[in-house]
Amino acid sequence: MKKVLASIGIGNATVDTVLASSTVQPGQSVDAEIHIEGGSAEQSVDAVELDVETQCATDDGYTEVSVGRLRLSDDFTVEPGESDVRTATIDIPYATPVTLGRVQVWVETELDIAMAVDPDDRDHLEVDPTPRMQAVFDAMDDLGFSFRAAECQVDRAGRYASGQSFVQEFEFHAAGGPFGGRVDEVELVFLPAADALTVFVEVDRRAGLLTELADADERTTSVSVDLTDAAVVRDQLRTTIERFA
Repeated sequence: MKKVLASIGIGNATVDTVLASSTVQPGQSVDAEIHIEGGSAEQSVDAVELDVETQCATDDGYTEVSVGRLRLSDDFTVEPGESDVRTATIDIPYATPVTLGRVQVWVETELDIAMAVDPDDRDHLEVDPTPRMQAVFDAMDDLGFSFRAAECQVDRAGRYASGQSFVQEFEFHAAGGPFGGRVDEVELVFLPAADALTVFVEVDRRAGLLTELADADERTTSVSVDLTDAAVVRDQLRTTIERFA
């Protein structure tokens, strides 16, 4: 009877993941301890899965998406009341979004138990910008742009060739500086890698109504950021935005 109840989640095993740090950057790793507590019946665990996830906007609202997954596939049995601790190192993919605005990132831990409700645990992460990303943010500030919003969006058309189903967009308003009164906003999309950062730049110019209705006021290009010097990046972005302002 206990096995029957466990199969519908009553008296099931439980899982709790403890991260060595809840603050990370894309491309880093974080160690984890997976604490498993047996329930009221013996259960066979086929695998432990740790999934880095986020939420992105679609035409129909929001959906949860996987950024990267780690599967510990050695099967084992959890006895009633037994305590078991497993360790793992979670690689934080470069595509992991930065937790700015309303963007959230978490690690979902799940015990894969056949014929049962899979126990799970969710641990939120604070994802900071990489040094190159931070240089871009500092450069935008130097150019008079203020951060307005960040959101993950589905990239069904593969517009950015990111290899992911989504990208994170950062929206900046031209509050002053050399582009105040000339540019409405600038949107940035980052494609980070180990040795460089590709930044897609979309410039929304101040234009007349007919131009805006035709979407002719928006221009997109990309720049490659290799350094972390905000002054160098500022000059790159100034030149890029100037082309479309």
